Amino acid sequence: MRETVKVDLPGRAYEVVIGPDLLAEAGARISPLLARPRVAVISDQTVAELHLNALRDGLANNGIEMTSLALPPGEATKCWAQLQVCVDWLLDQKVERTDVVIALGGGVIGDLVGFAAAVLRRGVRFVQIPTSLLAQVDSSVGGKTGINAAHGKNLIGAFHQPALVLADTSVLGTLTARDFLAGYGEVVKYGLLGDEAFFDWLEAQGPALAAGDMAARIEAVRRSVQMKADIVMRDETEQGDRALLNLGHTFCHALEAATGYSDRLLHGEGVAVGCALAFELSARMGLCAQEAPSRLRAHLRTMGMKTDLADIEGDLPDAEALLDLMGQDKKVVAGQLRFVLAHAIGDAFVTGDAPRDTALSVLNDALAQR
Repeated sequence: MRETVKVDLPGRAYEVVIGPDLLAEAGARISPLLARPRVAVISDQTVAELHLNALRDGLANNGIEMTSLALPPGEATKCWAQLQVCVDWLLDQKVERTDVVIALGGGVIGDLVGFAAAVLRRGVRFVQIPTSLLAQVDSSVGGKTGINAAHGKNLIGAFHQPALVLADTSVLGTLTARDFLAGYGEVVKYGLLGDEAFFDWLEAQGPALAAGDMAARIEAVRRSVQMKADIVMRDETEQGDRALLNLGHTFCHALEAATGYSDRLLHGEGVAVGCALAFELSARMGLCAQEAPSRLRAHLRTMGMKTDLADIEGDLPDAEALLDLMGQDKKVVAGQLRFVLAHAIGDAFVTGDAPRDTALSVLNDALAQR
């Protein structure tokens, strides 16, 4: 039960392999990339405890030696200090330009380790082994790497494509229900931005997927990755179409900053809430029918997910302050905030024409329901 999606970038093409028990095959799949039988693996402490030995065994099956570093888990690890830890450790391990670094973990580890690989010796190859649903469907594919800054999320980084992505769907069974559903927020995003038939499929299959149906999980990952790969191949460095992948993220990144990048709001939860707000803004502007945000919220609620600002525990800033936080978003152009909005489910577009007053009214109304 294997699916392969090719990200066919000129001179930087790679495969995303999707299916169960890929950790056991890691050695066979990574071996062709190696100039010498040795890899450096960076993970976090939680993931390392669960999966590092399985990866070690999978590499050893092909005679590959592994050295490893485990970092603290959590969004706070995506910072300058931990980037320095990674780079210094890789230099201590005498990682050469022809070697391969492996990122074993969720989106935080993938982004951080990918960035470390991008700057180490002006660029070494790396392999993504994403262990969360969110990382498998989104952050491990497309070459965006980086860290957070005090000014906002993902403001420091580089485009550095992996040499291979191994999305082992077996490891999803070790996620908490909350972490799995947070990743599902990114899966839903793909249906919303460009594939209504996929959203229809998710409405029908989402409960089975969440309950552990392996075939459904593989299909959800495959369709998400294929959509992202198609967009990345058209627009690798986000000059046009790739910005569509940020549906829900303008609101999400402001909410993550407002909650201190803490467990109060996981990234995928913020994406789900952000998508609901983006569709609400679209409806207020007369771009889509009110049924669209209602349908989206109904599906998120059916899945037991956060859907509104009222679902975020603790205090939040007022609407003006949230809008100011959005002003640090990477998609700001000439000082103008850009949103991904929608004409319908499956029909999203990027615009800088969203009236500030309308966005404020959406946020004020959402805050009033808390």
